[in-house]
Amino acid sequence: MSQRVTQLFQIKYPIIQAGMIWNSGWRLASAVSNAGGLGIIGAGSMYPEVLREHIQKCKNATQKPFGVNVPMLYPNLQEIIEIIIEEGVKIVFTSAGNPKTYTGLLKEHGITVVHVVSSVKFALKAQEAGVDAVVAEGFEAGGHNGREETTTFTLIPMVKEQLTIPLIAAGGIATGSGMLAAMILGADGVQVGSRFVASEESSAHPDFKKVVVDAKEGDTELTLKELAPVRLIKNKFYQDVKTLYAKGPSIEELKELLGRARAKRGMFEGDLEEGELEIGQISGLIHDIKPAAKIVQEMVEEFKKAQKEMGQFNL
Repeated sequence: MSQRVTQLFQIKYPIIQAGMIWNSGWRLASAVSNAGGLGIIGAGSMYPEVLREHIQKCKNATQKPFGVNVPMLYPNLQEIIEIIIEEGVKIVFTSAGNPKTYTGLLKEHGITVVHVVSSVKFALKAQEAGVDAVVAEGFEAGGHNGREETTTFTLIPMVKEQLTIPLIAAGGIATGSGMLAAMILGADGVQVGSRFVASEESSAHPDFKKVVVDAKEGDTELTLKELAPVRLIKNKFYQDVKTLYAKGPSIEELKELLGRARAKRGMFEGDLEEGELEIGQISGLIHDIKPAAKIVQEMVEEFKKAQKEMGQFNL
């Protein structure tokens, strides 16, 4: 395994849990960190004082490094950054915005900064902004995604070709063999989202977890590109979006249909019809709900097994 990511974060395995809104509270983050990966608290679905509470509980639940993911398009951004600094968080993943905005301030306080991107162009911008590492997320990923529709298999080697800082692969990775494939393509580590949604410690609603486990190939699709591209399970809300698209809607009409709190309604409250159910294409390979530590352990074991099997191939 690459040492660049494990050394950067001071963790045992180069496995980073994604900071998924409504799924990644302190229980999941601390469980992943205690298992040797890097747990991430998803600040995007938290009011500032709720985030403070999750950080404090995570510090009590683990002595290992953990981080906070900050989507930069959310309100209360300044207050969230101040809380992160006040609470002594050592690792921050930023996404959905300009990495220049807070990278300098965070690094002044000794915080390691990672930015999530979906293209070579934005990976280079993040590197120029002074971040310590980049997460390159492919089209397969769940939740909000890039408009380029570049798959992980293509994106990782293209970013690796031009980047000098550590590279973390995301999108379509839920197994040890997937992790090995990403690292062979040039990644120094992997970020895993969908697999950890279907964990016992995930804050997702049990009904949403069951939908993830039951998902098959083709059950998700990227949509709402005019607002913010997002990969969703094809439920009633998705069908309503598709019906509206057939009429050639304006951005205002799309916003009206989306409304507010759709993601909370679906993933956190368990409204499987009207809620926004964000998950990746890899959900078709997720068949059970397990403790986060077991997920990390199995990924490491599968990685080593796949690595050994690769040694048997001769050209």
